[in-house]
Amino acid sequence: MDSAVSRSSDVASPPRMRSDSLLAAADRPATPERSRAPRTRLTVARPELRGGDGMLPLKEKDKPVVQKLLAAGCCARCVLRFCCVVVQALYRQPCRDTLKQLQDFVSDVDGSDPSESPAEPELRPTGGDPSHDATAATPGAGDTQQGTGMEPEPADDPPKKRMKLDDSLEGSEGSKEAEAPPAPAPGICVVCLGVLQEYCSRDHAIKVAEAVKQEDYHSCWLHVKKEMREKCMTRVKDDVVLVKEAFKWSVQGLLAKELGGVAVSSRSAFEVGLEFKHPPTDSDCHFLATTCPDCFRPTKNKDSVFTRMAVVKALDRILDSKFLIHYPSPPGRPSGSITAKDVQCLHTSVFVAGRYNKFSRSLSQTPWIIDGRRMMESSVEELIAEPLANSFRAKGFNFSSSGREDVDVRTLGKGRPFAMELLNPHRSRFTKTEMKQIQETINTSSDKIAVRDLQIVTRECMCHMKEGEEEKTKSYTALVWTQKAIEKDDLVFLDDIKELTLDQKTPLRVLHRRALAVRQRVIHTMSTRFRDPHHFYLRLKTQAGTYIKEFVHGDFGRTKPNLCQLLKMDTDILELDVESVDVDWPPAIPE
Repeated sequence: MDSAVSRSSDVASPPRMRSDSLLAAADRPATPERSRAPRTRLTVARPELRGGDGMLPLKEKDKPVVQKLLAAGCCARCVLRFCCVVVQALYRQPCRDTLKQLQDFVSDVDGSDPSESPAEPELRPTGGDPSHDATAATPGAGDTQQGTGMEPEPADDPPKKRMKLDDSLEGSEGSKEAEAPPAPAPGICVVCLGVLQEYCSRDHAIKVAEAVKQEDYHSCWLHVKKEMREKCMTRVKDDVVLVKEAFKWSVQGLLAKELGGVAVSSRSAFEVGLEFKHPPTDSDCHFLATTCPDCFRPTKNKDSVFTRMAVVKALDRILDSKFLIHYPSPPGRPSGSITAKDVQCLHTSVFVAGRYNKFSRSLSQTPWIIDGRRMMESSVEELIAEPLANSFRAKGFNFSSSGREDVDVRTLGKGRPFAMELLNPHRSRFTKTEMKQIQETINTSSDKIAVRDLQIVTRECMCHMKEGEEEKTKSYTALVWTQKAIEKDDLVFLDDIKELTLDQKTPLRVLHRRALAVRQRVIHTMSTRFRDPHHFYLRLKTQAGTYIKEFVHGDFGRTKPNLCQLLKMDTDILELDVESVDVDWPPAIPE
């Protein structure tokens, strides 16, 4: 089953059914109904390491558990995971050292001779894996690989199904459920499939670091995330350590060191993704579709019904007895190792905000394309985005603004607020002076637009642009034509009209993209300026979303009242300018 280290641990992919079967073998209630039988915790006390002497934080009662896990074919790091060991230093040390400590720990179980203890897997690492600092990852079940110089390590954690521990520890044969096989031959860990073996080595960290360097990101902190199809996604807080956490603790420091000692932060905006594949386990969870069919229904935009949430839901419903019929616990030795695929680098989006003026009456706000044919040479969006994307070295962008104007409408005054989301930028930090230079670059690139108050903002600040969408006001100036000749006195009464409520049916010109409805809008104030017997200027302050053109010409009676009705003659609009958009965002930057 393929798995990927991506920016989000929420991958819509089926978790592997191999991961936590060992946990099941070590900690499953005596009856299929878990609610009727008490659980046996893998560990009850986890004292911290003392004085750096390398002692394992395990208790006497953990010995049978460790013995069982080693016998089943778990690697040393997975044994620590299942014993809920959270001392990160133990995951950083070479696996061979950890394995020796574990073997020494269980060698005197019950005070008997080591040879009489349950068989342990011959997990002899061919090379140490000095893991460094760590902080990264989202492992999952279904990802593994043979350790290059590490002892075999377990496969991903299986579903949250727990097996009975008491019988195995007391020597009983347990129920009809599959039992752990005798000591397997050295090889791949049956739980992590090798992810915590070879892929926690310095050699692999070097390969990843080289791939990261080729992407040439500028001044980034590091946050490594490894995404695998983790089985136990519903564990309680103090339960087994996830593969992703163990991988993070083992690898992230090594990778940071190979990248020249960059700072490691779990909150870093820069992430490195590692993708793993293990085809033999692709179908591990497919039996759940027949046992819990209600959990697997086709959904939109999903290539498979085996989504993470669907599998987790099925695992919560299935009885232990049915689960063990379809899936042995502990699992058998994997037939092949996991394979590392692409290394993906991703920086979270950077948001840039500002205000723009549009001086052209033949420029659309966004690219205007009909049936694959471009109707305008450029757009406001493109004129702003190109210099920004080049400066931030972004892979893409998303443009948004506080409303929009028609192609033939100018935006004057302080301009219209806008924001640009820059996707996967390779550079994310700019000084105020550098942002000013980018602003100048945009303004000198075209005489059709200009921007001001250009600045980097947070994602959270973006909501300010959309807040009060219906309540904010806008000011316009329209050049109006009248069919009949008028005098200045004919317009005076318009200046006295306040808070005029309009009923505007969706205009014919936008009916193809907006739902048919009658919307109420308010014109707060109007003022006029006489030009000649057939023309005058009309200045309006209106509620956002008011269709000004339709108010002037009436739109065949779809806007009521309208200027035609007020003047008792036909009128039309020749020019329209947006004078102001009354949104106090983004903050003004002093010149």
